[in-house]
Amino acid sequence: MNEGILLAVVGAALAATMPGIGSAFGVQMSGKAASGVLSEKPEMFGKLLVLSALPGTQGIYGFLTAVLLMVQIGLLSGSPAALTTAQGWQFFGACMPVAVVCFLSAIAQGRATVSAIHMVAKQPDMSGKAITLVALVETYAILSLLASILLIFSL
Repeated sequence: MNEGILLAVVGAALAATMPGIGSAFGVQMSGKAASGVLSEKPEMFGKLLVLSALPGTQGIYGFLTAVLLMVQIGLLSGSPAALTTAQGWQFFGACMPVAVVCFLSAIAQGRATVSAIHMVAKQPDMSGKAITLVALVETYAILSLLASILLIFSL
């Protein structure tokens, strides 16, 4: 494996792992809050499940980015392109928006979800508004996903 391919693969690995770690933290935070509410109000499971799952989407975005990069460089087809070191760095850099932003936004979304879960516990009819507030954090994860995809396919 040449140095360019190695750099691209490291970028893909970071795109998959960093958002996954952030999502694990975010879902863990929201799961703890939801568990506390559900211990007293088990009928709220459906509403709290949707909220608790939201911080997990960033991990999906990172995985998608890694797969798209591997497709772009031919790694999944078994015949990877010969990349120069400069091209490897370009692919590495293309993965950084999703790696960094999704890592941080998953944790931030987990924190927002905890507050939203507490709000829904007190006022169950506010679940739609709670989802909207938590989804605002998602906007930046989606923008970073789009940036990474555009960068990968422009190289």
